[in-house]
Amino acid sequence: MLLSIFLALFLPCAGMSAIFLVYICLLCYSARGSNEEQQVHQFRAPVKPTQNRGLSASDLQKLPKVTGKDLVMDSDCAICLDEIESEQPARMVPGCNHGFHLECADAWLSKNSICPVCRAKLGPHLFNPDHISPC
Repeated sequence: MLLSIFLALFLPCAGMSAIFLVYICLLCYSARGSNEEQQVHQFRAPVKPTQNRGLSASDLQKLPKVTGKDLVMDSDCAICLDEIESEQPARMVPGCNHGFHLECADAWLSKNSICPVCRAKLGPHLFNPDHISPC
């Protein structure tokens, strides 16, 4: 009887202790692996190098400036989602003729060389003064 009481108390404690030790070992192993991984990543070059994909200030000045009343398409700025008033300065993207507030368009196009509405690429051919619109 004494042996059965001893086994009833000892076996669950021994089992829980074994599970706890395995858990602690796994925690130490994963912590050590993540530290080594972080040290390896410190010496690697970035996967995607940063590059300036926007337009230069001189290219921005070559884009057509109009007023809100001269816009060909919609009079809402798709960047700030506000209406372009008739006397506000606006910038029209050549090729697709989408219009935006001047400040909004310059901020967007200095970081991205695509139209924010239709995603048309603003290539060097659009800045050529001899360029004739296909429309």
